[in-house]
Amino acid sequence: MSSESRTAVVIPAAGRGVRLGPGAPKALRALNGTPMLIHAVRAMAESRAVSLVVVVAPPDGAQEVKTLLDDHALPDRTDFVVVPGGDSRQESVRAGLDALPPGIDIVLVHDAARPLVPVDTVDGVIEAVRDGAPAVVPALPLADTVKQVGPAEAPDAPEPVVATPERATLRAVQTPQGFDHATLRRAHDTVTEAVTDDAGMVERLGLPVVVVPGHEEAFKVTRPLDLVLAEAVLARRRANDGF
Repeated sequence: MSSESRTAVVIPAAGRGVRLGPGAPKALRALNGTPMLIHAVRAMAESRAVSLVVVVAPPDGAQEVKTLLDDHALPDRTDFVVVPGGDSRQESVRAGLDALPPGIDIVLVHDAARPLVPVDTVDGVIEAVRDGAPAVVPALPLADTVKQVGPAEAPDAPEPVVATPERATLRAVQTPQGFDHATLRRAHDTVTEAVTDDAGMVERLGLPVVVVPGHEEAFKVTRPLDLVLAEAVLARRRANDGF
């Protein structure tokens, strides 16, 4: 890929990940003997377009995360910075943006809990931003029918189905999400209400968000079963690619 635009990645990793059960923060859980965060950082640094990765650590764990990065082999061509995060994902991403140096044109925001995203997906997002899209998300078509439900009549009562959205028009969104730097900065400076992802903030500005193909291995490790699946993916990569 050409280096006409400088690209940085912000990885918010300040969450506790309670759905994975008790123990270390989700980003620090071991996957094939290596913390999930390290896998995610390496996945981003695999792209030759990425010159900087900013990891946003738990507010009281920045030094621990910096030591973690120092203790693992990472590509020399990429710079790595660790900053403390905030109480919410939006605050943490904003802290990552504040740490970016001048001259960054494209910013990716990537979930630490998606440790196995292939480099082709990362490069595809970057290329789409370079081609002029202010915001880009990788996504997959849905395999399951989706139902919209309303509130249950009682706490233990079944939820009523109120609609069945057309599955062909729906996508399951992944990360890294890519942005024109100025656009993402404006979104974080303007949008105050809570949203589930950074692309949603850009949507609130009335700007277009486009979709590029995601990858089935870029799934989010949220529950214990996801850890089992991630270990299986790594085992297959080792067997097939010597990963």
